[in-house]
Amino acid sequence: MIGIPLGLAAGNIGEWLIHKHWLHGLGRNKKSFWAFHWHEHHRESRKNDMVDGQYLRPVFSWSPQGKEALALSLGALAVTPLFPLAPFFTGTLWYCMARYYVVHKRSHLDPHWAKANLPWHYDHHMGRDQNANWCVTHPWFDHVMATRKLYDFGARGPSEERAPVSRSKSLLGRAWHGLKEAWDVKRGRVASPKRAHLRVAA
Repeated sequence: MIGIPLGLAAGNIGEWLIHKHWLHGLGRNKKSFWAFHWHEHHRESRKNDMVDGQYLRPVFSWSPQGKEALALSLGALAVTPLFPLAPFFTGTLWYCMARYYVVHKRSHLDPHWAKANLPWHYDHHMGRDQNANWCVTHPWFDHVMATRKLYDFGARGPSEERAPVSRSKSLLGRAWHGLKEAWDVKRGRVASPKRAHLRVAA
């Protein structure tokens, strides 16, 4: 059963690594297979307030959606040999890949749902810095790697803001934000740990 939390952690770390180093790193090269992500998906999402109409096309088309589904399917096949040794871990990775596809697709067809349920991914596409907020299904590893950036999408456009400690409702989340805030103060990144006056991104 320990394979389930390990699989969830591995899936989230995988999202972060693949998104950062393959989809954005290799994807900047227009000749790369991964170029669809930066040169098509990001362009369309940015231009249409998060909506990427290619998700309305058939999944088996040679489109950004089709390439994404193909890459996820190949990833699922690649971990299949682990199943006899670690069935819970492998099954959880399969779940993570399927969930990634479903929530990522929905976020780019329904921006209001994305803002409410995947605000970190909305921030990734619509915030000033599109080279942050690498996780899609949950921002766990973005918090670990300090790559989670929150934005307040007001009338003047996105302005970067820090999350107050009270943003997280769980005890673990409050403790994490408190420790991170203290660390930032120690390193001189912020003047004071009391940032409750800041507005939280929608």
